[in-house]
Amino acid sequence: MATVPRRECSLSTIWSPDDGVERVLFVTAHPDDVDFGSAGTVAAFTRSGLEVAYCIVTDGDAGGSDRSVSRSEMAAIRRQEQNDAASEVGVMDVTFLGYPDGKLQPTFELRRDITRVIRSFRPQRVVTQSPERVWDRIIASHPDHLAAGEAATCAVYPDARNPFSHPELLDEEGLEPHTVEELWLMVAPEADIAVDIADTFEQKIKALRCHKSQGTNNDALADRIREWATETARNSGMPEGSLAESFRVVHTAGDVRRLAGEQVVDENLVGVKDVVVVDVADVAHRRANDLRTRRARQDCGRHSQQPQGHSQFDR
Repeated sequence: MATVPRRECSLSTIWSPDDGVERVLFVTAHPDDVDFGSAGTVAAFTRSGLEVAYCIVTDGDAGGSDRSVSRSEMAAIRRQEQNDAASEVGVMDVTFLGYPDGKLQPTFELRRDITRVIRSFRPQRVVTQSPERVWDRIIASHPDHLAAGEAATCAVYPDARNPFSHPELLDEEGLEPHTVEELWLMVAPEADIAVDIADTFEQKIKALRCHKSQGTNNDALADRIREWATETARNSGMPEGSLAESFRVVHTAGDVRRLAGEQVVDENLVGVKDVVVVDVADVAHRRANDLRTRRARQDCGRHSQQPQGHSQFDR
């Protein structure tokens, strides 16, 4: 790993368990993606009493390097590994969608299947992989990651909240529309929130070690993950010795039409059971703060770089 100059300015909000969120859904492309990118955060959430569920889009049947193992056998192995890893960080609700590994596209069918999980679990926050390609860490932008992130984003908005998207979910399965309040993006440009994982780092490593078919059960990987977490904490303005995972937050509860003091309701929510009313002035103020933060991040970004390492997470 190249030497990275220390960033002297804080660019991230530090997550607090007092933010009112009770349920969080993680949507990722492959078994092990959530553990490389977010297992420390997952453990921090579950320790704080949040209910967490996973939606894993593929079975990871294209993973591993042992050609003597059939692809169907690899899929079964990886499902079990992901279930074992989930239990290490306090997650018991894991849904596998069973899409083929390496062939993922953000199809309408995939959006429907993720929407089904959202309407069933009804999370306030969805965490997924960024649909934006990261050019300075290209291996992290696996096409399946981008596709899963794009489909999950579309499922959050507009599909899950709109009663007329995927009508069979409502008409045949009785799944009422649900509005997700915020979307967190992993490995995203301009991350703006960090989660302190110093107390949950060992749980993250235990979760990663469950993915034995992917070569994760070694000390070198643990050392590399610690380096990444240390650098993420430093870039987020946290004290020396901290460990962190970072995300970009997208507020998705409402759509601002006018920058005035009145309240408006997202037109896509008309007729929906869980209608979200938005204070436009408050949202406008938040957007102005977000803009100032992004400009500060761009200024600081000229003087620092993100870690450039990669692992099986990037396959």
